Amino acid sequence: MPGVIYDSSFALERIDTSKLIDTDAMEITENQLDEHYATSYGIFAGKPTQVAKLKFHVRVAKWVADEQWHPQQKGQYDIDGSYELDIPYRDPRELIMDILKYGPDVEVLSPPALRKQIQQHLQHAMQNYTT
Repeated sequence: MPGVIYDSSFALERIDTSKLIDTDAMEITENQLDEHYATSYGIFAGKPTQVAKLKFHVRVAKWVADEQWHPQQKGQYDIDGSYELDIPYRDPRELIMDILKYGPDVEVLSPPALRKQIQQHLQHAMQNYTT
């Protein structure tokens, strides 16, 4: 359909079939692509609607400070040696996975909804280890 923009990111190895269609491709500039895909966190496109504020324990602070999670991230060391990182995002799914890999060495300070989602994931994980 002319004028329809398909908003998707995908892994090429997951394509099972293809079909040739009689529709011209849309010309999109690199700036337009960056504005759409590079402003939000991870594979989920679109303009960020929220900012995650994360606090990393001093044990991992120096490694996190050297990482680029997002081109527009903002980070700073706290007086206690911990590291606070602000990350713009639209969809929390990939961000949640990246946060969870730090286990007890990270705390979501805000927004409250993201903090609650992390809490729920950790509670579900703990159910795997209770008798």
